[in-house]
Amino acid sequence: MDVEAYLNRIHYQGSLEPNIETLYQLHYCHLLTVPFENLSIHLNQPIHLNLETLYTKIVQKNRGGFCYELNSLFSWLLQQLGFNITLISAQVAREDGHFGRELGHLMLLVKDRDFWLVDVGFGDSFLYPLKLESLTEQIQQEEYYQLIKEESHWIFYQKKDDHYQPKYCFTLTPKKLTDFQSTCEYNQTSPQSIFTQRRICTKATLEGRVTLSDNRLIITQNGQRQECTISTEAEYNKILRDYFSIDLGCQF
Repeated sequence: MDVEAYLNRIHYQGSLEPNIETLYQLHYCHLLTVPFENLSIHLNQPIHLNLETLYTKIVQKNRGGFCYELNSLFSWLLQQLGFNITLISAQVAREDGHFGRELGHLMLLVKDRDFWLVDVGFGDSFLYPLKLESLTEQIQQEEYYQLIKEESHWIFYQKKDDHYQPKYCFTLTPKKLTDFQSTCEYNQTSPQSIFTQRRICTKATLEGRVTLSDNRLIITQNGQRQECTISTEAEYNKILRDYFSIDLGCQF
């Protein structure tokens, strides 16, 4: 890995000391620059969990990805910088109140003086690492989060409309990247996967978030939401270039 090229990709110019302050800023910069997106699936570009391949896609080709891609590559960067990293897995909450498939989400656990939950691959989520501490309300830029330990697993909650809603549950059992391969294949091929059902590209901004969801562009700035409909594929590709710096014409 060319660490300098990765840091340039996420516009990071701070300290490289492997401490929580550096982790905070790396996490934030990553979310501001590298989108959560599933465009490869809809371009019939297979996603392989190979770090060199992911580096080429995300760093050299200026693309994003979903959790298996973003968090695994970020873990490689953090390891290069001297952080103590563990890959862990989660089951994502469904609308019916149950949790989804095992290994349905890949995220990271970082050990500093404490343990920290790191996740740059879940779309609209926490901007900075969360301390692994049960029942503590953690506030980031007027967003409220909570981790709750229940027997052998943890549940991550985010407050919406004055109520805490579960987002995923997870254990601290260490995983290898290869453990996620079959679920990664399922999510990019199955008609039941949300990733095959619609195109998504989203990233945080300094004022909120910009999201391209199929034919809708959604921009949130300082709590105000604007939405417009996209009528042509040419307009869609222009929005990808203008808002996400993604040029699909250069991807083949």
